[in-house]
Amino acid sequence: MTLLRLALRYIRPYWGAVTAVVVLQLIATIAALYLPTLNASIIDKGVVKGDTDFIWATGGMMLMVCFVQVAAAITATYFGARASMSLGRDVRRSFYRKVDSLPALDLARWGMPTLITRNTNDVQQVQMLVLMTLNFMVSTPIMCIAGIILAVQVDAGLSWLIWVSVAVLFVVVGVLVWILLPMFREMQDRIDGVNGVIREQIVGIRVIRAFVRERFETTRYDDANAALTRISVKVGNVFVLMFPVIMLILNVATVAVLWFGGHRVDAGEIQIGALTAFLQYLLQILVAVMMGVFMAMMIPRAMVCAERIDEVLGATPSTGAAVGTSPVPADGRVEVESVTFGYPGAEKPVLNGVTFTAEPGRVTAIVGSTGSGKSTLVSVIADLFTPQSGQVRVGGVAVDSLSREQLSGVLGLVPQKPYLFSGTVATNLRFGRPTATDDELWDALRVAQADDFVRAKEHGLDERIAQGGTNVSGGQRQRLCIARALVARPKVLLFDDSFSALDVATDARLREALAESTGDATVIVVAQRVSTIREADQIIVLDDGRVVGRGTHDELLESSETYREIVESQLSLEVA
Repeated sequence: MTLLRLALRYIRPYWGAVTAVVVLQLIATIAALYLPTLNASIIDKGVVKGDTDFIWATGGMMLMVCFVQVAAAITATYFGARASMSLGRDVRRSFYRKVDSLPALDLARWGMPTLITRNTNDVQQVQMLVLMTLNFMVSTPIMCIAGIILAVQVDAGLSWLIWVSVAVLFVVVGVLVWILLPMFREMQDRIDGVNGVIREQIVGIRVIRAFVRERFETTRYDDANAALTRISVKVGNVFVLMFPVIMLILNVATVAVLWFGGHRVDAGEIQIGALTAFLQYLLQILVAVMMGVFMAMMIPRAMVCAERIDEVLGATPSTGAAVGTSPVPADGRVEVESVTFGYPGAEKPVLNGVTFTAEPGRVTAIVGSTGSGKSTLVSVIADLFTPQSGQVRVGGVAVDSLSREQLSGVLGLVPQKPYLFSGTVATNLRFGRPTATDDELWDALRVAQADDFVRAKEHGLDERIAQGGTNVSGGQRQRLCIARALVARPKVLLFDDSFSALDVATDARLREALAESTGDATVIVVAQRVSTIREADQIIVLDDGRVVGRGTHDELLESSETYREIVESQLSLEVA
């Protein structure tokens, strides 16, 4: 069972706490089972005979037993909470590390909303089940077994009431679990749906408002929310049914004990104190079974959650992670050799036999129409995607043989969609090199044409950055991302359409500063604007995933019809 395997795997480091819970719960349960015996003695030997001293002495004993029971139960709950919360923390940590290690294409198979749900809500359900198990399920079997033995010792003639009551409860449990299991699976899927809609609407709020689609998106959210509500109400209806049924069984069992036991008392077959003890034992047994029923109601949902968690934890990456045994590349020479790549389920590959070389100290530009494979090629070079055939080498070393740590020291990527993390300007810039000094940060900002607006901020490098960089403009965010890549001092700089939000003047100044500061680094630039790459040492023209042109700006104007069409669509013939 996935749930059991997952729980045992992550509870193992906390066996000491679990052992303490078992021992303490055993003490608390024995104390609880001893109380009815003492109560029966007070009735039969104290009340009936009028022995006040015996009543006081036995009552004091009951008080001490109650104190031991409470102390043991509280301490057991403490250790149980520590063990279960630690388990939840460890599962979340493992889940995060697994997600962080999987290739982008593998993550796309699930999607961000469900991954967030699995690492929060799903883990919480498993964690809560473990907590309830340690607090209740340890004592439940002890209470049931010992309670039945003691009850039979008190009066074997009434023992059949125990078997009938417990059997009825187990039948109720089985039916309810069978009903709830598919409901809980659907509930988790509905939670994924609500999270997906919320995330999409928050990220795309500007587009929604620009097209005045608030009412449509509100309706879409209401539909997802209503679907979750409907299944939650169905689950709630089952829970509402559960407690009245259990209480009915408890009350019927109590009436049966009093009825049949009263006749046995009248016949002199059992004393009143013993009958009271038997009734207490029966109620203890049924309450323990009721707690087991409550736990059983949680198990189906936790089973579903454990399967969803284990699906990610047990996922095999589509590409093997390099262990970093290859030597670090001596330079930034990038060789792309016969690279072919296609997305899963696509009719044809996005890249088809792409081959070129980017030399250190030179700028290689990649241009092409929309959908020609430019950004995909950058992702393949950065080893974010693994090609179906062909190879990418940096400094003569295959990128897929380098560990992520080695690769991050060699490649600096500025993605098409710039992203900043919550923190400060300084913490974002030091993302690739935590040891960078303030002077180095300012130097990178100067090259990226970002020092002016950072200095204008009240706190400078310590200015707060919101999650995603939403409190700075698109152009500022883009320049800070460029500065972040420069701070890392990589041998290869990859700019994936990273100048699109800049005006022409800022673009020109940035390219000039880059040429002066990058030194021997290999610079690969993906751009839509021809003005951004016309001075590049080499321009690679992509069309439908194939290289259809290679050369300088002037050479391609003469030799490549595709490049000429791109230029003519942007510039006048005089500029061209």
